[in-house]
Amino acid sequence: MSGTTAAAVRPRRRAAGAGASRWVVLVVLCVSLLLVAVDATVLHVAVPAVTEDLKPGAVELLWIVDVYPLVCASLLILFGTLGDRIGRRRVLLLGYGLFGIASGAAAFAPTAETLILARALLGVGGAMIMPATLSILRQVFPDRRERALAIGIWSAVAAVGAAVGPLLGGFLLEHFWWGAVFLVNIPLMLVSLPVGRILLPESRGGQGGPWDVVGALMAAGGLFGVVLGVKQLGGSVGPASPFTVLPLSAGAALLLLFVRRQRRHPHPLVDLRMFRRPAFSTSVGCIVLAMLALVGLELIAAQYLQLVLGLSPLQTGTRLLPLTIAAMAAGLAGARMLRRFGPRRMVCVGFCLTAAAVLTLTAMGTADNAPLLLSGFVLLGFGLETTLFGAYESMLSEAPAEQAGGAAAIGETSYQLGAGIGIALLGSVMNVAYAPNLRSVPGVPRSASDAAGHSLGEAYDVAGRLGGPAGAALRRAARDSFVHGLHVTLLVSAGLLLLGAVMALRLPRVMQCAEPVAAVELPAPREVAESRVSA
Repeated sequence: MSGTTAAAVRPRRRAAGAGASRWVVLVVLCVSLLLVAVDATVLHVAVPAVTEDLKPGAVELLWIVDVYPLVCASLLILFGTLGDRIGRRRVLLLGYGLFGIASGAAAFAPTAETLILARALLGVGGAMIMPATLSILRQVFPDRRERALAIGIWSAVAAVGAAVGPLLGGFLLEHFWWGAVFLVNIPLMLVSLPVGRILLPESRGGQGGPWDVVGALMAAGGLFGVVLGVKQLGGSVGPASPFTVLPLSAGAALLLLFVRRQRRHPHPLVDLRMFRRPAFSTSVGCIVLAMLALVGLELIAAQYLQLVLGLSPLQTGTRLLPLTIAAMAAGLAGARMLRRFGPRRMVCVGFCLTAAAVLTLTAMGTADNAPLLLSGFVLLGFGLETTLFGAYESMLSEAPAEQAGGAAAIGETSYQLGAGIGIALLGSVMNVAYAPNLRSVPGVPRSASDAAGHSLGEAYDVAGRLGGPAGAALRRAARDSFVHGLHVTLLVSAGLLLLGAVMALRLPRVMQCAEPVAAVELPAPREVAESRVSA
């Protein structure tokens, strides 16, 4: 009788331990994501100190800032699919190690070229970490209800990381030199490596055959060209410049060849048949459109707070904190909302809430209106996170478990591409609406007006050099033109968001939670360890 009772209790204890271990794994994955998210934004406040110390040229400074997201976006599919083949935990731990080494190299970089190389290596490490966290999460949480809650926590951590980056960077710069913004990664990686090795389960996809190295390199090269071209399009070189046309053309050609190769390959890196599923393709499209509408807008909003309202960087970060807090709340409540409303209604309402927030912010003027900004940013953060949560969860749940790494990489690549295109598109809209109003300011020479039309910051510099009534008139005209351009950009962004709401109508109406029983089994290493203890 006692033996029977012990045998019956043992599976229950094992199941309880499995439940506990899943949430511990989530904590480890969230720490990984936090590091990558913080590193994407922590350098922004350190750029003046880096410029003063290393004396980079204009092109070098641009590469110091842009090389990390550029390399990371280019390699997401490569490392996401590699993790499906050789083990997601293995790729994640290698990413930890490379991230720590690159952080040390960046902190003590003696030249701008060394810093660019170190930032590129950080991008490689980030590309190894990002899809691995989502694919392991997909494997560890086979039950969709639990997985929805886990993705909500995961996305809330991402929002925290993006907001904490500039604040952490500002704090470190007040007490240490600029290299400290990179050194903070090293102790966390030293802890994450052994903890991840002990706690994270290993998992692989079920694809047979060799890994398509040529296809992976084609995807990496194609994405590098497209993302680089999009960044150039959003910069000052213009759409007709060879620095924009050549990388865009080469990248698009490589991606077309990659798609053609994947359709014919017996063991493709990415099963393109996933895009035939309306829920998967629509979710990817919603991620692109949400980021396209909002990332460029966020950059313009930061300029508005600092250059129009005259707030300091710390005050600007404080004003934007409600957006982050609202995004965290939406992420934590996302699982319950998804179960109650379903993917279609949740993503559609998220887009509509975000559009309403954007339209609310069109009431911004040259004078500070703190209550308006607070309500607009709270609505913006909640709506955006609701949209991205529903889209990410639907995309990851629709993909087969054995292709979780590739699906996660597609989601992250969509995020990066949407962000890059958004900066280019909304930046162009802003420039078109801003510059013409500065061509006929009384008392201002044409050359000064043309220079002031490049940006509001440059307009202030030109006005300062002119001085007198002409300088004051140019400063007022530039500020008014920027606010006008901001309103036009907000209206375009709202239109894109409403288009996303229409697109979301293709998502499933209800959340399907049925999962194969076999998918809930514990990782093999843990079961082996328990069997040894029992023996």
